[in-house]
Amino acid sequence: MGRTISAAVLERPGAPIRIEELELVGPGNGQVLVRIAASGVCHSDLHQADGDWGDPGPMVLGHEGAGYVEEVGPDVEGLREGDLVALNWYAPCGACASCRAGRPWTCTGTLALQDRLPDGSRPLRRADGSEVAPMLGLGTFAEAAVVGAEAAVPMPEGTTPEVAALIGCGVTTGVMSVLRAAEVREGDSVVVIGLGGVGLSVVMGAAIAGASPIVAVDRVPEKLEHATRFGATHGVLAGDDTAAAIREAAGGDPDFAFEAIGRTDTIEVAIDVVGNGGTVLVVGIPPSGHRASFDVGSLVDRSARIVGCNYGWSIPSEDFPRLARLALEGRLPVDRLIEERIGLDDAAEALEALRTGRGLRRVIVLGNRPG
Repeated sequence: MGRTISAAVLERPGAPIRIEELELVGPGNGQVLVRIAASGVCHSDLHQADGDWGDPGPMVLGHEGAGYVEEVGPDVEGLREGDLVALNWYAPCGACASCRAGRPWTCTGTLALQDRLPDGSRPLRRADGSEVAPMLGLGTFAEAAVVGAEAAVPMPEGTTPEVAALIGCGVTTGVMSVLRAAEVREGDSVVVIGLGGVGLSVVMGAAIAGASPIVAVDRVPEKLEHATRFGATHGVLAGDDTAAAIREAAGGDPDFAFEAIGRTDTIEVAIDVVGNGGTVLVVGIPPSGHRASFDVGSLVDRSARIVGCNYGWSIPSEDFPRLARLALEGRLPVDRLIEERIGLDDAAEALEALRTGRGLRRVIVLGNRPG
């Protein structure tokens, strides 16, 4: 059975988003209906809004969300009405070779990148019956969403929706790029370039791993101050010779360099500064078609590696609850990432704040609770 919901719709890339009333079709086999309680406004939403990835629209933005299960469709196990769930925007198919090998971050069968549910459907409709795509199969800038059960991960008791939402994307991407993809060890030296929500989560992950030093790099002085509160030991203000400043702060070439912006020039800096046997992790995603370059001979001489790191190589069914428990224990201060709690009507302003680099994460709070 369907319902009418309010949602923030992007008609086409570059157009202003607007709040619309849409019909949400009820959950089918293997699906659940989630009343969205919180949604982070992530840089990927900005990429989508600005047309960096080429998806045409119309689309309900948002993919960093959490909410309460309200209705469970047939053939769903492990989820109950009232559960607080964080939403996984890269819901794995569970059947491809990568999924069978325990690498859901390289799933080849997911339909999330086509903005569809696992069965290929899109549950959002306008009054004329035309489909509206849910971003990455979620569309969390809305009062509710129907998602594949694989995308809904129950959170430990005591987790707030705002924290669960941020774990759904930025926090997991950053922290797990350190703990799972890079396997940073105690005493390893780390540089983090770009201190948005993902970059600061990389800093938090490095602190949990016991890395030292942890060098944070950004062009905004305020963000360097933020980074120290999340565990950075040194800050570097990007400028004319950022690489030299990084080496000075790190006491040499770092073991790991994380690029968390998605700019080709900063990716090149990361490749330049990493030391012998070191690893560059490209966590930020540039617009489609952008290419970076590097000195091949130098890379070979250093036996360095460049690693693409989608979603922190996370296994959300395991890592979302793990990170939530770390937050509840006070070891992962996710709540400090929240600059402001806003309403759905403020989504466009939050995207503009991302565009200009102002502040930390803004979280849309819908106020939905069980009951």
